Order: sequence, then structure tokens, then C-alpha cells
Amino acid sequence: MQQEPSFAAMIELFPYGGLFMSALLAATLFPVQSEAVLVGMLLSDFNPATLVIVATVGNVLGAVINWAIGLQIHRFRDHKWMPVSPAALDRASTHYRRYGRWSLLLSWMPIIGDPLTVVAGVLREPAWSFLLMVTLAKAGRYLFLTMATLGLA
Repeated sequence: MQQEPSFAAMIELFPYGGLFMSALLAATLFPVQSEAVLVGMLLSDFNPATLVIVATVGNVLGAVINWAIGLQIHRFRDHKWMPVSPAALDRASTHYRRYGRWSLLLSWMPIIGDPLTVVAGVLREPAWSFLLMVTLAKAGRYLFLTMATLGLA
């Protein structure tokens, strides 16, 4: 017979859920900063390795959402509500065509990272290479931030 988790145990998971959601939203076109959440949790009594994994998974999932939007963007490109202008999309597409999948290693960067993940979908980057490059980039950023915060860098 399985015992249900206690209320206290479930409450302990809430901060991780908050980090996951902030990382997921930060990887989309919403202006959210997951780095501040991560640093705050690192300065508290949370396991650094778990934090890096949770933040990375959330951020990569957000990038996958962008990639999936990119796969369908031709349907919405000229709508007024579209958060990426056609001009910005064209600039990112030019950059992506020039450097290819390697440009996804910059997906961690503010401003250019999110449009790059959308463009990867527009240009039909295969899922396996998209996930590999984006995971390396985003895990690297969170790992570096964790090491810097804990004085290990």
C-alpha cells in the first residue's frame, strides 16, 4: 500500500515549481528573469545540482515551445498580436542560415536567444540537434551562474 505524500512534503516542492515556471517563461518571449530566482534559491538551503537541473529542464522546455511556434509561424507571421515582428524574424533567419545549428549555442543570451529558437523551428531544425544545442547552452549558463554564486568560478 502506497502512502500519500504529506502536505509538508508537497509544500517543500513549491519553490522548485516556481523555479521551473520562471525558467520556462524566461525561455519564451515573456520578460521573466529566472536567474534571480535561481540565485535566491542558491543563497538559501537548496541543493545546487537539483536547482541547475530544474532550471535547465524548464528553460529547455520553454525553448521547445518557441521551436514549435516556429514550425507553425507561417500561419501567424503577419498577425498584429505576433510578438516577433517580420523584420526581427528575417534578421534572425539570416543569422541562423549563416551559422546554422551552432547559433543555438547562443540561445541562452538575452534578446537574441529566444528569437533564435523560434527561427530554428521556422527553418525546420531537427528536434534532436535542437535539443542537444539548446540543452548545452542553457545548462552551461545555469551551471556557470551557480558556480559564480557559490564562489566556485
